This record gives sequence, structure tokens and C-alpha cells, in this order.
Amino acid sequence: MDRFLCMQAFVRVAETQSFADAARQVGVAASVITSRVKQLEHFVQAPLFHRSTRKVVLSEVGLNFYEECSELLTRFDSITDRMRVTQDTPMGVLRLQILPGFALGHFGRALKSFSDEYPHISLDITVSDRAVNPIDEGYDVSLQIFHPGAEVLIERRLFTVRRVFCAAPQYLERRGSPLHPRELLKHDIGLYSGYPTRNRWNFRRGHEEVTIELPTHVRSNSVHLLRDFALSGGGITCLPTLVCGEDLASGSLVPLLSAYDLPTLDLFAIYPTTHRRAMKVKLFVEFISKRFSGEPEWDRALRRVSAPAPRPPATRR
Repeated sequence: MDRFLCMQAFVRVAETQSFADAARQVGVAASVITSRVKQLEHFVQAPLFHRSTRKVVLSEVGLNFYEECSELLTRFDSITDRMRVTQDTPMGVLRLQILPGFALGHFGRALKSFSDEYPHISLDITVSDRAVNPIDEGYDVSLQIFHPGAEVLIERRLFTVRRVFCAAPQYLERRGSPLHPRELLKHDIGLYSGYPTRNRWNFRRGHEEVTIELPTHVRSNSVHLLRDFALSGGGITCLPTLVCGEDLASGSLVPLLSAYDLPTLDLFAIYPTTHRRAMKVKLFVEFISKRFSGEPEWDRALRRVSAPAPRPPATRR
């Protein structure tokens, strides 16, 4: 019996509440995970899980044992990582989940620098904007905007995510530019479906606050699809500046209602508390924090971008 592998299998099942998911994360057959957990249960002479057809739940013994095993495995990883760093060779697979708007065009450019600095760390990257608990999905670090809300996670703020309503010049030539948030009600609107406020939007300008419900012509979970919708002249959309910054700077998209402020969001690096001493996690979080510290480069580039004078709708003949 390999006690380390058995404890690893037990911790993975406890975190995912699934033998199949634990097997997928470890990279072995489900039968192997089942066998390792059974060996461990035989060794401690107590059931570690309550099993049913729908879920796997820790027993009372398993709950206490999980905390000890999880801490022990983390300490082992930390020790081996420190040894590798001492030899200038931090190693291992780093599993990441990254927000699409950040991954495409921004994080991708940083990959080479990270790989050059830590050539023996392999990156397994999932690009997705789902709000996930990294523990449940088997990620070491998740870069996301929305909070999973679990106490066993550490959240480190990276930078502010600004949003802007915008449209293509050809759409504004045809339909005119809104001067007030309520004028958005007269336009074809495309919105991201993942925002927690859904159709409800708050605009601020000085002491003025405007709250409106925006009906949507197009709704999507992809900000890149909405960007393409706007670029095609399909309507007005609200995009993070990290997605549309280059389009705004080039004039392909025009910022609207610039006098009004929208609530900002933040991008966080989220990882399990049990990973806080894992060297590969520490190195990655420090790298990404330093690389994107302060005001994001795409927002700095937009300081000189201002909306042109509103254009009235074209007169139909």
C-alpha cells in the first residue's frame, strides 16, 4: 500500500465528492481511486465516506481525517517545491482556469515570459468565464471576476475591470448616439448574460444616479461574440475595456455615455487555502500580480479616447 497515493486519492474524492472526477484529476482509472480509498479505509479501520448513487459525503471520521491529510499533502508539495527552487528548477503541472476576456490577447502574451522564467512548470489552461470553485474543478488557480463564496479559498485582487457601452460608427450613423442612459431603451442592445445584475443597470454622473432595466436584442455568455456583434454594426453593447480597448483606440468602436460611471468589477486570483504554500502557485500569482499591477495597459491607452459629437439618425428618403 502506497500511503501517499492513497491519501492523495482520498483528498481528491473528498474535494470533488466524486470518484470519477477525482480519477480524472489524478489521471488514473476510477477503479484505481476506489481501490486506493478502500485500502486507506482498511488501514484506518473506519469508513471514510458515506456513499450513495448520487453523491459521496465524508463520514465523521473522514471529515477529521481529511483536514489532516490535506495539510500533510500540501506540506509535502511545499517541501518538494522548495527543494526544487533551491536547485533552481521549480517543477510540476499548474492547472489554471482563466477568464476568456483576459486570456485572449492579454494573458496569452505573458505566457512566454512565465515559461521562459520557469521552464519546468507545465501549464494546463482552461479558458472559461464560469464562476467555479477551483477545488471542485481541480484547478490550482482560477482567474475570475465573480466570487465562488467558499471560506476555503484565498482571493487576491489583481486589477479593476472597467466596462463601457460602445457601438460601431456605422450603427451610430444609422441610429444616432444616446446622450442619456434612458435613450438606450430606443436602441438594439447586446448584453453579457453573466453579470449578476442581469438587465438592471446603474449609471452615475456626479450626484445624478440613473437605474434602468435594459431589454436585450442579443444576450450571450461570450463577450467576444458581443464584440463582433457591435463591430458588425448590429447594435450597442457593454464590454470590458480589456476586450474592446484596441477597437476603441482605433475607432472601430465608439465609447458612449462617457460622462456616466458604471460599477467596476475586479479580477481575482482565487486558489485553495491548502495551496497557499505551494511554490508553483506562489510563483504564478506573484508573476501575474507584478505583470498586471496598477492601472491596466488597455485602460492607459484609452485615456486619450473620447466620444465624438453625437450624430443624429440619418434621414430616410
